[in-house]
Amino acid sequence: MTLSQLFSYSGPLATFIAAAVVIFAAFRTNTARIWKEEAEAQTARANRLETDLKEIKERLTQIERDNRRLIQLLTSLDPAQLNAYQLLHQTPSEDH
Repeated sequence: MTLSQLFSYSGPLATFIAAAVVIFAAFRTNTARIWKEEAEAQTARANRLETDLKEIKERLTQIERDNRRLIQLLTSLDPAQLNAYQLLHQTPSEDH
């Protein structure tokens, strides 16, 4: 292979290598961007779920407070009826 033939092949080869490098870099850049966007979306979703969970916990706490107050009121009115009500609505896990 002569020097002129080597140069004639090296031009297109260099162009092909450069194009491959550019395509690979673009692919990596786009992949990184997509993963970053996905991570941001998952973070936003986690934050929304955390807020929802806090709200649910606050509501549950309020319901438990209201329930305790209602039981106090019922007990003060007629403790025997409250005991009968509790026996009627007892869950299987409370039996043991």
